[in-house]
Amino acid sequence: MPAARRRVVVTGMGVLAPGAADLATFWDRLEAGVSSVGPIRRFDVSGYPSRIAAEIDGFRDEDPRDGIDDDGAGRIEAYARAAVDAALADSALEAATPDRSRVGVLLAAGMGSYGHREVFGPSASARAGGDGFDWRAFFAAARGTIRPRAAERRTPGSIATRIAARHGLTGPVMAVMTACAAGTQALGDAARWIRRGKADAVVAGAADSELYPMGLASFCLLGALSTRCDDPSGASRPFDRGRDGFVIGEGAGALVLEEREHASRRGARIRAEIAGFGSACDAYRVTDPHPEGRGAVRAMRSALSEGGIDASRIGYINAHGTSTVANDRAETRAIRALLGSGAERVPVSSTKSMIGHLTVAAGAVEAIATVLTLERQRIHPTINLTSPDPECDLDYVPNRSRRASVEYALSNSFAFGGQCASLLLRGASA
Repeated sequence: MPAARRRVVVTGMGVLAPGAADLATFWDRLEAGVSSVGPIRRFDVSGYPSRIAAEIDGFRDEDPRDGIDDDGAGRIEAYARAAVDAALADSALEAATPDRSRVGVLLAAGMGSYGHREVFGPSASARAGGDGFDWRAFFAAARGTIRPRAAERRTPGSIATRIAARHGLTGPVMAVMTACAAGTQALGDAARWIRRGKADAVVAGAADSELYPMGLASFCLLGALSTRCDDPSGASRPFDRGRDGFVIGEGAGALVLEEREHASRRGARIRAEIAGFGSACDAYRVTDPHPEGRGAVRAMRSALSEGGIDASRIGYINAHGTSTVANDRAETRAIRALLGSGAERVPVSSTKSMIGHLTVAAGAVEAIATVLTLERQRIHPTINLTSPDPECDLDYVPNRSRRASVEYALSNSFAFGGQCASLLLRGASA
């Protein structure tokens, strides 16, 4: 007789998002439809076509150009630490688990913190004319500019290991990097570790910040960002006819996942259940989803299959909902393919309409928003949706939150290269 399936539950959450450093503030702002987008203040953006973002302000003392503090920690690591510390405190796992050899860490993190003064200054001084490069001049200049732990900061995987060391978590550790699908991927893979008996609990989530000169320039060169600079709070408008690109954001989200019996034995509060996870690839283009959202459909169907439920039981979808023309249309078609004739009855909303696109961190933070939806039985709105795109014709909960009865919800994340991930969540009281 096969062993009983190990169930995975959420027992703690921590968030650091634009406009919110705790769960209560995060949810209150989402439910009220408050935008956290404004002019970029961290560095001079006068020469950029997009000069708006959802920034995190006043978090710590750091060089605003480099994003590096005095102990050499990059901004992304600092965001991850804050979210993980809050999630562990929310779960009360550490006090109840003196032996942490079966507690793992699985984090997605951005590309690391490359300080402009520590890298680009020495590079400029080493130009030898034409295509030449004077390496001796570069090394001589770099000795005076390189900040502590430069090698670690260039390796996203180091953040997971430092988080594990910070909390004495000696179970499996891993970093994932599937671009903007990575936060959801981290949660799904962590749940699979627990289901397969590799760990009893996993701290999982994601952190990122592309709000530095080169990061912003990269997205501007792709033509992916909104240039509605005179109307920051109205710039992120998923599914709206007037959308012109996404708004970049930053932050971190962390969730403590546990095997259900492990959580019950220690009397933990169960916030939700990770019922299923699916991932797939469009294998289409680097920067555009397949027009029919084929990878998204496969990811959502895989999540439902792993959870053993029919699509008719889905009561809410937290959309990837970036506010780009291609993504919003493809995701709409994918949801229609999944739900068929029942697509109109399922509310769909985009957290990004208020906090922007947190890139690698988006999936983890949006999973937290979805858990809070299940707990409160309210759906946050998609703001700035005033003139729907005719090709985006679902119920996107425009501009005002609403009460709902939701047992199962999907949280979607899609990324460069057609990487698609979908998480199936179930309410704790279901």
